[in-house]
Amino acid sequence: MSKVIGDLTSPDIIHRHPDNPLLTCKDVPYPSSLVFNAGVAKYQGRYVMLFRNDVFTEDRKYQDTNLGLAFSDDGVRWSVEPQPCFSWRDEEVERVYDPRLSVIDGRCAVCFAVDTRHGLRGGVALTEDFHHYDIQSLSVPDNRNMVLFPEKIGGDYVRLERPFPVYSRVHTIPDGNPYHCHFDCWISRSPDLKYWGSSELLLAVEDVPFANDKVGPAAPPVKTHSGWLTTFHAVDIDASRGKNGWEPAWRKRYCAGIMLLDIENPERIIGLSREPLIAPQASYEAEGGFRNNVIFPGGMILEDSGEVKIYYGAADAVECLATADVEDLIALCHPL
Repeated sequence: MSKVIGDLTSPDIIHRHPDNPLLTCKDVPYPSSLVFNAGVAKYQGRYVMLFRNDVFTEDRKYQDTNLGLAFSDDGVRWSVEPQPCFSWRDEEVERVYDPRLSVIDGRCAVCFAVDTRHGLRGGVALTEDFHHYDIQSLSVPDNRNMVLFPEKIGGDYVRLERPFPVYSRVHTIPDGNPYHCHFDCWISRSPDLKYWGSSELLLAVEDVPFANDKVGPAAPPVKTHSGWLTTFHAVDIDASRGKNGWEPAWRKRYCAGIMLLDIENPERIIGLSREPLIAPQASYEAEGGFRNNVIFPGGMILEDSGEVKIYYGAADAVECLATADVEDLIALCHPL
């Protein structure tokens, strides 16, 4: 049986922005109930945010999901466009959500999740204006949390992803249920963003001391002098948590982790923090949300000053920002 994970805290090098949350449903000029899990990048001289916008009724019944668009000159104060920029629904597709942004060769690549009538798929699209999307590929079910490296490596596009091996990765966990499934972080390559393969396991649940349920990608990696610095999400379950949000029961906790990958061979982890990078501690992370105790980074920007901006969804309800110095983040990634 997987062990129960105890109390977790964030290191002192992490600084939550004093204006958190930076974006909430109140900032959106069209129907909005939850704003979170945004992709953020610097593109054409501005900060751009593509955020997940969930709409519920007053009695908290789900209605719709779309992607909203916001711009900023400083990465802190955001202006939301007057209408959603992407919504996909047809006979097969039910919704698109959880976007991630990577600027590659002058265009913005968007990774996203797609709920369909026949399973959850991961998509990759290209855009130059955030209103027209050229979809490059959709995975087979079930795969999600995809993020692209911001440049080709060894002539290939490279992405991190989290497939769902629900039959082959069964284990016992301390949540009152006899079985559950480990979900792990994988890495794949493509010559053209359309055809993906050369897939390898990168990071497994058992490699992360503060996870007992699943790990997977978070914000797209950034390139540093020491390697590819990348966040990941790490999930643990504890049956004693009970109700923690809008749902009858929410026993999971999502933390952010951080690791360092080899520049030329990102399939190799060269450093990993054994403690969380961001654990849910602030009130807007641990209380009053759709699902409390959730931290999910979706964007990471390395500034010329060495400051790293980490944008993350909190409690599946609001969008927030934490900062740290890049050298401090690298120092957290202890050699394996």
